[in-house]
Amino acid sequence: MTQTNDYQPTVGNPRGLDNPDTLCQEIEKEIARLKRFSNRGLWALSLFLLLSLLAWLDFPFLPQPDTVVAYLGPPPPPRIISVVLIIYTFSAIMLSLSRMTAGVEHRSSFCHVGYLTAFFIFYHYAKALDANYWAVFGAGITILVVESYRIWAYCSEMITKKTEDMEYVRKTGRAPIDD
Repeated sequence: MTQTNDYQPTVGNPRGLDNPDTLCQEIEKEIARLKRFSNRGLWALSLFLLLSLLAWLDFPFLPQPDTVVAYLGPPPPPRIISVVLIIYTFSAIMLSLSRMTAGVEHRSSFCHVGYLTAFFIFYHYAKALDANYWAVFGAGITILVVESYRIWAYCSEMITKKTEDMEYVRKTGRAPIDD
């Protein structure tokens, strides 16, 4: 899950990482990737807000609940959906915080958007979306803000490390030694 690049000089390295200029280019590419990746949480939050707006409008593009219930059978009762939402919210926050503590690069933001959308849809088909909209919205904002901060903090830390690695390469002309 953690993706790291080893910049150890090796004999006959096919990528040419013994050359300081090549090392600096590789580090710059990694810094650029981390900068792009740091926005992932914000993109997921934006998508969730868009889907929340559709839920607020009662999903105008989905078939009516009566049609779906006639075809698939009744949805779970709203009380069961709420219990599962509470368990999911707690688990997602704990998982994100544990990943933050471990310093793991993990790309899970968009799967949370999918799960939260599923809760909106289950409440929609249970005809209980009006009463439970704010619960899903609040849980989603909380989860995605924690996840966005985790991704941003990881990327900031790695960008700082990669910048220090680049300074080391420019000073010494050698690859940094990873701990």
